[in-house]
Amino acid sequence: MLRSDTSPAEYAGQGLALERVRLIETRLLVRRQEGWVAFPYVWNAEQTDAELARAGDEFPLHLQAADGKRTDFTYVVPNSNQCAGCHGPDNKANRIEPIGLKARHLNRDHRYEDGVDNQLLHFARIGYLSGAPAPAKAPRNADWQDASLPLERRARAYLDINCGHCHNGRGPANTSGLWLDAEVTENLRLGVCKPPVAAGQGTGDHIFDIVPGKPAESILSYRLGSTDPGAMMPELGRGTQHAEGLALINAWIAAMPGDCSTGTTATTTFH
Repeated sequence: MLRSDTSPAEYAGQGLALERVRLIETRLLVRRQEGWVAFPYVWNAEQTDAELARAGDEFPLHLQAADGKRTDFTYVVPNSNQCAGCHGPDNKANRIEPIGLKARHLNRDHRYEDGVDNQLLHFARIGYLSGAPAPAKAPRNADWQDASLPLERRARAYLDINCGHCHNGRGPANTSGLWLDAEVTENLRLGVCKPPVAAGQGTGDHIFDIVPGKPAESILSYRLGSTDPGAMMPELGRGTQHAEGLALINAWIAAMPGDCSTGTTATTTFH
């Protein structure tokens, strides 16, 4: 969907103001006897109906930043087979399934139409969740946009939710050796001074996934900043650079102590 403005009250956590958005696509994962099946739907120009588009689709659009800068890009609706690129979180299972929200991502306050509430409590109250842990006992990722929180916690939370479902010990990107989910603490697994396994042109001619203190020399920063389909990460689901997210990761790498030339790096922690 596209918003026609940036009013913070537009969604309020309880529905869309359809008169102020343009619907582009709706993706469904449907549970059948043989397992989960992916169905991409594309909305018509009249905004009255969405039709099944197994082959996907493309739309020329533009992104307008808060400062008025306009970026033209092609919005790509994935085809049914491409959905498995993310929704196949276990390589050995050979099936697709919902990635799913995790307690650590929901365990924070959100402004709803009727006031501020913890999301875990709110979803349990309206019947969306059952058996959810109490917020005080549930894990909690940092809000990556909250500048008052430690930089490392924010960067790791961003990588966890955006990259960790593939980059983990059993996901589609496990053979890369770069694991970015919340549980990982080993520097080499996080890419610090780690040579790429099989990135091809995605290296940008850089040597290591992360070079402490040097985001411009780090493959992670290069791939997050690229819009080249052969180099960008994630490989699907975006046609623009997420400037705010890239700035966060660059700041994290820039502040990281260590030196790949001597093999000395600091231990990474994440809580």
